Amino acid sequence: MAGGRRVPLALLAVLALQGAGAVRVGNVITQAEFYQRDENLQQEGGEFLFDFDGDEMFHVDLQKAETIWHLPELGEFTSFQAEGALQNVAVDKRNLEFMMDKSNRTQGTIMPPEVKVFSEGPVELEDPNVLICYVDRFWPSVISISWLRNGQEVTDGVLETVFYPREDDTFRKFSYLPFIPARGDYYDCRVQHEGLPTPVLKHWEPQLPLPASQSTETLLCALGLAVGIVGIGVGTVLIIKAMKMSSARSQRGLL
Repeated sequence: MAGGRRVPLALLAVLALQGAGAVRVGNVITQAEFYQRDENLQQEGGEFLFDFDGDEMFHVDLQKAETIWHLPELGEFTSFQAEGALQNVAVDKRNLEFMMDKSNRTQGTIMPPEVKVFSEGPVELEDPNVLICYVDRFWPSVISISWLRNGQEVTDGVLETVFYPREDDTFRKFSYLPFIPARGDYYDCRVQHEGLPTPVLKHWEPQLPLPASQSTETLLCALGLAVGIVGIGVGTVLIIKAMKMSSARSQRGLL
């Protein structure tokens, strides 16, 4: 919860590991869900997702009551009823009310995020690419991520993932910005969170080779021309020597 009076334990998270026994052996499917409420803004929300060894399988859009598969092809082989997720989150909401009353609304520990920015692939001038803002190890899951290009906010094409839970009960999240590298452009990922006294700006700009100056180009052309002239001169001398040697051999043969 951001700003004003903080209401503790305003987030209830549930992690359920489904597998053989309590000891992790091989692959693990994780069911993660939470409900949260900002009592100052009177806003509420939540999340329900499944992942396989840390990779999202699907999550449920609680507003649209729709299952969103991370890889659409998976939905062709199996299904998940979104109504089940809505029921679970409703139970989480009731449990949160009970826990908040029982704890006398004791403030929870706020964990500020760690922010990294990197490109999806090697950066080349005018070659389309994607910038990734990775926000990690934060709690609670109330956060704002935005992009700036040359100091101006940009929203076109921006994609953002759901919240991914970590084993220490914190969260991680990704934001993606498609872009075309251009000389002189720079980017910032701006992150706002209750654990940060001020928004964090993580700076990034492409590492592109400097263009050759006109004087450098002229020098290179001059050097190339000089090398060519020297090559022609050397070749001419060698031809003349070869002709003289051939003539001398002919004269010895006549004798």
